[in-house]
Amino acid sequence: MSVSETDGYAPVTVHNAGKPCQTFYKIVGDLSSGKIPLIVLNGGPGSTYTYVFSIKDIATLTDLPVVFYDQIGGGKSTHLPEKNGDVDFWTVQIFVDEFHSLLRHLNIKEYNVLGHSWGAVLGMEIAIRQPAGLRKLVLSSGPVSMELWVQVTRKLLETLPADLQQIIRENEEAKTYNSPEYNAAMQEFTKRFVCRLDPLPEEVTAAFKEMEADPTPYVTMQGPSEFTITGNLKDWSVIDDLHKINVPVLVTNGAHDEAQDPVVAPLFQHVPRVRWYTFANSAHMAHWEEREKYMQVVGDFLTQ
Repeated sequence: MSVSETDGYAPVTVHNAGKPCQTFYKIVGDLSSGKIPLIVLNGGPGSTYTYVFSIKDIATLTDLPVVFYDQIGGGKSTHLPEKNGDVDFWTVQIFVDEFHSLLRHLNIKEYNVLGHSWGAVLGMEIAIRQPAGLRKLVLSSGPVSMELWVQVTRKLLETLPADLQQIIRENEEAKTYNSPEYNAAMQEFTKRFVCRLDPLPEEVTAAFKEMEADPTPYVTMQGPSEFTITGNLKDWSVIDDLHKINVPVLVTNGAHDEAQDPVVAPLFQHVPRVRWYTFANSAHMAHWEEREKYMQVVGDFLTQ
């Protein structure tokens, strides 16, 4: 069954951006069908919807429309490299505001949300504010606090061969994050804990390259790497607010995920209505690594 795809741009007001901004979106399916759409939030911050575009399978599987979009600073949406390092500009709130601005533009009143990695962080931030239209929430491989994230990823680093650990340690101390040796060591981390498919899906590789071309949101909010958090998310935690999430939640991660169980477990402990599924053969990207199973688990949750 073929499903229609529609592209567009929505104007978005970004406080202190200094120029007009717009959000690129792609709709898979029919928003006028009367069925509650799924809004997908990609990771990064600063990546692009293309690496989560496999989730379009949900539209075919469930007949629910699926909306993807590039968050501000990434993909085909407005880039703001002049704001690199501006921690007062790059806040969680501008992404929350952009999300609701897009919903208003598309006249979406009721919706489900799926967030992956940073997108799950954004999804939690949206949900704790208890918006009236939110019906269900899927949180895939996203941490509830950066302190937990650093603890877990540092432990994963210790499982790499000793020579790679030393390369990473020396380059982090020297802040030479662009050295070929450091990048080679990071590729091994990626193979083990981000996506275990070989070769990587083209969509994933393309998203990595896009972030390399303009890493503004990522380096400002997170830092130079997955486990060196120097940006303004360094002290971020949502643990104390998880009880405010008032919709059913599906938490997912992979057995080999950089988002290991300790970084998602507080969701299971503190969210009132929650279920948790771990994909046995996946790292951080079950939507590619176990694509069919992922869509089945998410689709069942959304349609029950």
